[in-house]
Amino acid sequence: MYPEINIGPLTLQTFGLMFGLGFIAAGLVVGRRFKELGKPADWAYEMAFAALIGGLVGSRVYFVIENWDDVSDDLLGNLFSGSGLVWYGGAIGGALAVLGWARWRGIMTLLLADVAAVPLTIGYAIGRVGCQLSGDGDYGRAWDGPWAMAYPDATVPTDTPVHPTPIYETLFMGLAALVLWRLRDRFRPGILFALYLMVAGFERFMVEFVRRNGDVALGLTQAQLLSVAMILFGGAWIAIVAARGQLRAPTPPRFA
Repeated sequence: MYPEINIGPLTLQTFGLMFGLGFIAAGLVVGRRFKELGKPADWAYEMAFAALIGGLVGSRVYFVIENWDDVSDDLLGNLFSGSGLVWYGGAIGGALAVLGWARWRGIMTLLLADVAAVPLTIGYAIGRVGCQLSGDGDYGRAWDGPWAMAYPDATVPTDTPVHPTPIYETLFMGLAALVLWRLRDRFRPGILFALYLMVAGFERFMVEFVRRNGDVALGLTQAQLLSVAMILFGGAWIAIVAARGQLRAPTPPRFA
């Protein structure tokens, strides 16, 4: 594991590096997609910046709410701490910030949700590389299988071989990003994002069976319950549009 990289007097956190790389990769994808859709590629930087700020705020607020009993004694200190970034909170905060930006730019349509599908997927895949390198505790349960790994030098160390779940997630979501990118012009606006919801929900639902998170209801973890909601919402969205015979795009999508 490499939680830190030392370059002379400079110490870099590998999770932070992958976090930043994920945003850069997402921004490059958004820029190319905006160019294809007839919008300035530079808007990708604005959108990525809005997502970054909203994501950081959302992830911290979600972390504080989720761990209220542990952080309420030092609320401000924990709110502005550099640790404890929760993906779902980041997704909610980032989405709200991007919607505000889109309203300002006058492109708050379903097509914008499709534009975000691939960047969200590839950003998640790269972010999990950071989890693997830093060993931040997102690894799975104890396991003695052929590719089990221990994390003795991790940020959250363990000498017990476990499922390397960040690797599972990076591989799955990296492949999903490629598939979604190839499908980007085939459906009516909104359908690609619905597919993203189903794919991301399925991936997280399945990986939770070998992660260390505890059950909260119906024998499922909190992440699995949220994943089920994502799958059902995305599936219902696609089913309704398909029932109307409007699934395929008659022409390549464009912003108005």
